Amino acid sequence: MGDPRKLTRKYETPKAVWNRERIDEERKLITEYGLRNMKEVWIAQKEVRRIRREARSLLALGEKGNEVAAKIISKCLRLGFVKDGATLDNLLALSVRDVLERRLQTRVVKRGLAKSMKQARQLITHGFISVNGRKVGSPGYTVPMSEDQSVTYYKPVNLNAPVMVQKSARKEEAMKEVKVEEKKAETPEAAAPIVEAAA
Repeated sequence: MGDPRKLTRKYETPKAVWNRERIDEERKLITEYGLRNMKEVWIAQKEVRRIRREARSLLALGEKGNEVAAKIISKCLRLGFVKDGATLDNLLALSVRDVLERRLQTRVVKRGLAKSMKQARQLITHGFISVNGRKVGSPGYTVPMSEDQSVTYYKPVNLNAPVMVQKSARKEEAMKEVKVEEKKAETPEAAAPIVEAAA
């Protein structure tokens, strides 16, 4: 079996749990980016805090931290969090939206492969989306800039299937059948056999 690993959480819970402003802001992010719950927002916040912490420590080192700073900046450029020519000051100005914009779910919508965030999440979890030729089933996968153009369908899918139209058409047909039966019951020809049978 081996030694059990000690799994660490990918997110940190906020210190002020019942802060109304923070909750409203996180709910806006959840609806805007089609997230499942607040944990996904907290994961992005932890990533932003980690990058900012490293940038602050490197700024404190001065010229000694230039080599490490170049590695962190190149990593953020590769992931698409910042644009070309970024410095440590740009890393300090990084926001949660910059991280959420690079999620696979968001990239699927931006590339026009899905009509909404919820549909993008469904397509990803059901195995319809591939990145660089391989199927990816995690909506929270961070898409690097090099793989951004390779986000496509893994297998063919019809997004124009009129699911809701079919349901409403069934309801309309059922209502028509009920109306036809009511009209038959109202006609005197249908009522006559009932009277004869009762006599």
